[in-house]
Amino acid sequence: MGKKIRPISARISIATVTCVGILMVASGSAQAEPDYPDRPIKIVVPFAAGGSTDLVARSMAEGLGKLWRKPVVVENREGASGTIGARVVANAKPDGYTLLFGTQTTVAVAPHILKTKPYDAEKDFIPITELVHTTQLLSVPKSSKFHSLKDFIVYAKAHPDELTYGGGYGATTDMSMRLLMSAANIDLLGVPYKGSALSMNDLLAGRLDAMFDVVTTSLPHVKAGNLRALATTSPKRLPTFPDVPTFAEEGYPNFPNVWFGLFAPAGTPFDIVQKIADDSRKVLNEPERKKILVAAPLSIVASSPEDFTKLVQDENKTWLKVVKDYNLKIQ
Repeated sequence: MGKKIRPISARISIATVTCVGILMVASGSAQAEPDYPDRPIKIVVPFAAGGSTDLVARSMAEGLGKLWRKPVVVENREGASGTIGARVVANAKPDGYTLLFGTQTTVAVAPHILKTKPYDAEKDFIPITELVHTTQLLSVPKSSKFHSLKDFIVYAKAHPDELTYGGGYGATTDMSMRLLMSAANIDLLGVPYKGSALSMNDLLAGRLDAMFDVVTTSLPHVKAGNLRALATTSPKRLPTFPDVPTFAEEGYPNFPNVWFGLFAPAGTPFDIVQKIADDSRKVLNEPERKKILVAAPLSIVASSPEDFTKLVQDENKTWLKVVKDYNLKIQ
């Protein structure tokens, strides 16, 4: 502990240097306590218990608790698209003992879509590490006439606002479809749902024409033949679905995956941020834990604070543009 940030190689891009600078300014010059952590740590999950979000958060809490020999407690503070829990962390003491388990929704979408801005994600938080990410599938019912993304887009262009899709307003499922609509210059009719489970039921029944959802949810239905996957947001084709092309292959690059990561309040000493990132990598690469997460299926990332900062900056730009393009605002 107490180490200084080492000089950056001249080969590193200006963007990365900027990220490091942001981290150093946000974290301040204070050094970490030499015996951090010396008391319980709280990870705030801004969503209800259950699902892949909770699975990863609780797995990390268990692993870090064993490594640090201190209790690491998960506290679910759901509500307002995840902003209630995130605000708790934004206002917490920047000492490394209150962390946020964040996602795109809480960090890169909700701050832009809510009428009253609850926090400034890029100023109020320090990205620590992207823990894992999972891909999304664009799927249609088994009875659908669409067998490729190209067919789907060609029809949508010829029949604006005829095809329907499901997803909660401002949720990842909704925002991903809006990103596709913007990129492909098509108009679909969004049907709002309070949760992806409800919209998935209507997709399976053929009452919706298409839907984005994480592979964790879609996988069993595609395998059973009840859904047909048209494309995946993964960088490469998934081994599970070798015949399903990526969006990049279909001419739509840079479709983001769904990611989960740890954040600290702005002002947290960088030594603490770095220690949490380093120790998170150790936990994620434990053979048994890795096996469980990969089977979920989740892709382990364990990025550096600098790389995660760059990702958060890029995603804020992506989703802010979508919010502005569609004039999205909720109370």
